[in-house]
Amino acid sequence: MSQTAHSLREGEAPAEPPPRAGKAPAREGEAPAEPRLSARLPKTLIIGLGNPLLGDDSVGLRVARDLRKRGPGPFCVDEDYCGGLRLMERMIGFERAIIVDACCTGAAPGTVRVLPADALPTRHTTSAHDVDLAAALALGRSAGAALPAPQNIRVVAIEAAQCLTFQEECAPAVAASIGPARDAVLALLADWR
Repeated sequence: MSQTAHSLREGEAPAEPPPRAGKAPAREGEAPAEPRLSARLPKTLIIGLGNPLLGDDSVGLRVARDLRKRGPGPFCVDEDYCGGLRLMERMIGFERAIIVDACCTGAAPGTVRVLPADALPTRHTTSAHDVDLAAALALGRSAGAALPAPQNIRVVAIEAAQCLTFQEECAPAVAASIGPARDAVLALLADWR
C-alpha cells in the first residue's frame, strides 16, 4: 500500500479538512486563519522502489519505511513497484525527487551510491516492458508536466547481492545498508534546504 505524508495510517481518523489556499491571517476577535496550502505541501518526493517478494530488490521499500518511521517531515515518502512512465507521473508537482532502488552492477553488496537520475540504471528505472526513467522524464517534460529539474532528481542506489530469488529478507550486507541509504537521503534533504 502506498502512503504519503498526507494520507491516513491504519486506525487514524481524519484530523481536519485540508486548508484552502490564499486565506488571509486572522484579526483580533476572528477565528484563526488556516495556513496557506502551499506552505504545508511537501516539495520533495522520496520514493522507495522494489518488489517485497524478491529479497534484495525490496531494499528501496525498506529504506522508505525506515524514513517514514522518523515521522512527518517537509517531504513525502512513498513506495512503488514500477519505474518508467508510472514513476515519472508520480513525480509531477514536486520540485525535487529522491528515488531509492536496488541496483546490480557487480559492486560489493550493500554499496550505497548517490547518483543523478540518468547515471545508472537501477532495477526499476529501466524495464523491458516500459520506457526507462530518462525517456519517461523527457516525454513528460515535452507534454508540459511539472516535473523536477534534472539536477533536482537523485537516485540512491543500493547494490544487491541477488534480486531474482523469492524471499522476504534481504541478504545481510544489503540489510545493513538500509541505515547508510537512509542517511544518504537525509544528507540530500539537508543539502537542498
